[in-house]
Amino acid sequence: MLDKLFRAETSTLKAPSDDLLAALNAPQSVAGKVVTPDTAMRVAAVYACVRILSETVAALPFNLYRKTGADNREIASHHPLQVLLHDLPNEEMTAMDFRTQLMAALQLRGNGFSEVERDRAGRVRGVWPINPDKVWVGRSETTKRLVFEIHDGDFRSLTPERIWRVAGLSTNGIIGLSPISQAREGIGLSLALEEHGARLFANGAKPGGVLEVESKLSDPAYERLRKSWNERHQGGANAHRVAILEEGAKWHQIGMSAEDAQFLESRKYQRSEIASIFGVPPHMIADLEKATFSNIEHQSIQFVVYSLLPWLKRIEQSIFRDLLSPMERREYYAEHSVEGLLRGDSKSRSEFYKNLFNSGAISINDMRRLENMNSIEGGNEHWLQLSMAPITQPREPTSSGNNNA
Repeated sequence: MLDKLFRAETSTLKAPSDDLLAALNAPQSVAGKVVTPDTAMRVAAVYACVRILSETVAALPFNLYRKTGADNREIASHHPLQVLLHDLPNEEMTAMDFRTQLMAALQLRGNGFSEVERDRAGRVRGVWPINPDKVWVGRSETTKRLVFEIHDGDFRSLTPERIWRVAGLSTNGIIGLSPISQAREGIGLSLALEEHGARLFANGAKPGGVLEVESKLSDPAYERLRKSWNERHQGGANAHRVAILEEGAKWHQIGMSAEDAQFLESRKYQRSEIASIFGVPPHMIADLEKATFSNIEHQSIQFVVYSLLPWLKRIEQSIFRDLLSPMERREYYAEHSVEGLLRGDSKSRSEFYKNLFNSGAISINDMRRLENMNSIEGGNEHWLQLSMAPITQPREPTSSGNNNA
């Protein structure tokens, strides 16, 4: 074990390996379970929440935009950062892979760090993910600026220009709080419940018991009886087998049943509690107990507004701070597109488009683009209904009207 933790070529106290980090930072819950980001992912509800948030954010359209006027913009297709955000952040990862791991790090550890590779002109050429567990954030006594020490095999100290950082919920504005650490007891209870359920069903879904014999057994006889009983009756495959007891032996079942311990109810509650920790609607992790066809659509909209948008804003504003130069900030900004998640059903979209079109807010081609359809000739013109006028502006009389009125 020690050899694994302190392999000379990969791990030292100055540059610890993943195994050493897990051993040194292994907080234990009251339920007796060690809760770390890796062990937490063994809980089905935690895995489902992290997957939903990470893959949903990673799959959203994400572009760098250039301002072209007071209210207009265009995709900055010629800016190198657009390629990094939309296609390839580095030569080994796709944008989907990179953004998935970034969100997973934020959900499990509360922080996302990436090393920024720049060219001689200071433009970003690539971003490489860093394990947040191996990053120490401090402040220089001379410059008063943040300093990032990386312990990933080779000790490195990086300036803010070389780091892209995204923090989750924070109490100091610099380092995010880990949801796993904050919810350690709830996740530890879930781990304990899962182990209890596994052991229960491994024992044929029945609690343990006592074999009572009339006289004292010798050590060989005791061992033979114990081994024989376990081989014949322990485990789900041996459930409901007929037991033959010798020499007046009696079986006494002990312990609470799963119903008495409210095992299933406890697991349901923990699943709902974990969903609330990550801000994921329960129906999105297959908990449909309180979901109906009438409220799932509204829950999905709430998921976008209250769960996704805060993360999207954190990522967008961190890009503005860390990956754009002061001159570029006047002209460029990054933004996700969530319209696809808010589309609703066809009837709702039709009414939405109709109202916007009749008020002149959008054109035919605007609607077609939102529906992933090609534009048509003449479809960029905006139309406005003229059947209404301000109350202070009288209408011109018609030719058939009474001019003396």
